[in-house]
Amino acid sequence: MSTKDKPKMYLHKTEAEAKAPIARGYDALFRPSEEYRDSMPDIMDSVELMHGASVPIQQVGVSNFRLPLKYRRLDGSEIELETSVVGTVSLEASLKGINMSRIMRSFYEHKDEAFTLDTIKQVLDKFREKVESLDARVALRFNYPIAQESLRSGLNGYQYYQSALEGRLSKMGVFEKRIVFDFIYSSACPCSAELAEHARDVRNVYSIPHSQRSKARIWVTLAEGADLSLEEIQGHCVNGLKTETQVMVKREDEQAFAELNGAHIKFVEDAARSIFKELNADPRIADFQVACSHLESLHSHDAVSVICKGVEGGHQADFSDFNDLIC
Repeated sequence: MSTKDKPKMYLHKTEAEAKAPIARGYDALFRPSEEYRDSMPDIMDSVELMHGASVPIQQVGVSNFRLPLKYRRLDGSEIELETSVVGTVSLEASLKGINMSRIMRSFYEHKDEAFTLDTIKQVLDKFREKVESLDARVALRFNYPIAQESLRSGLNGYQYYQSALEGRLSKMGVFEKRIVFDFIYSSACPCSAELAEHARDVRNVYSIPHSQRSKARIWVTLAEGADLSLEEIQGHCVNGLKTETQVMVKREDEQAFAELNGAHIKFVEDAARSIFKELNADPRIADFQVACSHLESLHSHDAVSVICKGVEGGHQADFSDFNDLIC
């Protein structure tokens, strides 16, 4: 093919001595002036109709926006953790879209503070002001370390808990504070334990009851004006379930853990009710929901249970994504 027969190109040269029709380059020294910024087009000023149906959107925003945020521990100290942010607002039918970068900038305005549920309220107020939203939601997800002492050897290690601080601000200005907390424990089957003892008693056969790693997820809605630390939620779980998985162990700790499981055998129903008892006794908790999953070593499926406090208009025990509880 001759040169004149070649199709036209826009960004690349077709001959060694020629120039590309469109020059490419990046000016690292360029800094926009206010006048330049004012001249830049904003798609939100477009009068074109939006795509699709002209209806409200209940949630629109950003997910998995990450940055390091500080949190205050129960003892008053602060810890900085990598945080995944979900920030959404509602959108009226008359609006084309939102400026999502404003959501992210709201967090950087508070990046030097220790984040609490009350800090989230400040962020949500800015959401509604800057994005002209009726409703706004924020969820901060992170892994929270709490030191755990071994059962008998005196060793210490850090247990990490998947946690979230959530705030919801309604169009009526009602602010709801929620905490989500994952707790991993061991569950030894009461039925299997009885059958193992029967085999030893009647036939002098040694057998091991089945037990498995299990997970509880707790959703807590706080009473107005109340505060509740993640350490205190972890304490409720330990008091209710007793058999938290261990971080640092020596032989005496492994033996102790076997004894602990034997002392607190439990079905998944027992686990849910045990946590219910702990949370229900805390007046700072207005509403809650608990989902438990026992990852059965006997079966190829899991045993699950969900329970809620039963507050009208509150949690409905409708959780069904049990695969999210695999640990």
